Amino acid sequence: MRVPGFGHGLGEALLVEWVVGVGDRVERGDVIAIVETDKASTEIVAEHGGRVTAHTATPGTVLRSGEVLYRLAADPPPHAPRSEDPVT
Repeated sequence: MRVPGFGHGLGEALLVEWVVGVGDRVERGDVIAIVETDKASTEIVAEHGGRVTAHTATPGTVLRSGEVLYRLAADPPPHAPRSEDPVT
């Protein structure tokens, strides 16, 4: 997933904190990280649900809009229910 735009002509922000770790499961809208611009502290939220497989930056890194911030594995589709073995 990519770093979103920050608006107001701001193209970069400082990564302050990861809220979720690698391996954590997230839902759409969950807070992933906290970043800070010249104007404010902002939460970056998940655009999709899944499992975080990688962070691509460490706290203290300056992030630019459009850069890859983290990788997310989609949830596998639900398994079809297994039919029970017939009783003989």
